Amino acid sequence: MEQTLVIIKPDGVRRRLVGRIIQRFEDKNLTIKEMYQGVLTEAIAQEHYAHLKDKPFFPNLVNYMTSGPVVFLLLEGKEAITLVRQMLGATNVLQAIPGTIRGDFADSTTENIVHASDCQENATIEIQRFFR
Repeated sequence: MEQTLVIIKPDGVRRRLVGRIIQRFEDKNLTIKEMYQGVLTEAIAQEHYAHLKDKPFFPNLVNYMTSGPVVFLLLEGKEAITLVRQMLGATNVLQAIPGTIRGDFADSTTENIVHASDCQENATIEIQRFFR
């Protein structure tokens, strides 16, 4: 079984979509191994998104991710990383097809409801960052 990190971002929590999002993961036979709600500090948000620090939108991303509570999920299942990424849809909300989480719920590319690990290496790092 493979594990992955999912963060339901501040807009997902604010819009009361947490239960609906979790239901989709459970419907795909993914298991919630651990879950909690918290608020990202600026330092942790900057560390988590350090790969984007040279992008012009980085300050706005950090402000957004620290703007309210988020829900951290440690999910487990067969090919969980690929499955969750497919379920999320494209990061660019204009490219996210209906039926995906972003396609159904996201309002903008910045406020796009969820984050998920994109590969095994990043999943290991991100799970360690938020669950160990």
